[in-house]
Amino acid sequence: MTCAMAMPSDDLIPTRYSLLSRLQDWDDQESWKDFFDTYWRLIYAVAMKAGLSESEAQDVVQETVICVAKGIHKFKRDPARGTFKGWLRNLTRWRIADQFEKRAPARGAGAAVMPEIPDEAHWPVLEEIPDPSSMDLESVWNAEWQSNLFEAAVERVKRRVKEEHYQIFHLHVVKGWPVSKVARAFKVSSGQVYLIKHRIAALIKKETRILEKKMF
Repeated sequence: MTCAMAMPSDDLIPTRYSLLSRLQDWDDQESWKDFFDTYWRLIYAVAMKAGLSESEAQDVVQETVICVAKGIHKFKRDPARGTFKGWLRNLTRWRIADQFEKRAPARGAGAAVMPEIPDEAHWPVLEEIPDPSSMDLESVWNAEWQSNLFEAAVERVKRRVKEEHYQIFHLHVVKGWPVSKVARAFKVSSGQVYLIKHRIAALIKKETRILEKKMF
């Protein structure tokens, strides 16, 4: 597998041009940290759902980031050539395939006397990667991409609202606590719980739209 540039048209959720421009400077540690913090969970989650172990998924993250570092200087701001999302998806798919190939018994000088070693034609290929959710990797990637964007929006909103308000929102919306239980726990009215939920949900929706506009 190589770190080839193959960028199909796919613009569900784009990546900031400004960040990609900064990544072309390998010494810009802050931008590379921004990139890693933004995308490592996405890559890791897709690798895990493809059927890899935790250590294999971690290797996929590391190797994918290395490929991005090696190829980012070739990336052009040209929609006709595809998007960063499409390129990153392909790099991740190839690195996942690499991990499945590594599971195959190594071929060496003694391979001829080891009939149990499978022929290369029977080694796992990308289309054969097991998927516990019974979805193809394209679907998994898109779902995780959406989830990654949502989580980024939530984190930004979380830093802007009162801690207690976010806890109310989290317990009611994420944990599924009834309004009455949340109200009792924080000694507020049910109406306040509904208002806080509505306000934070609106902020998250707005932040998601902002992120989409900032990215390509």
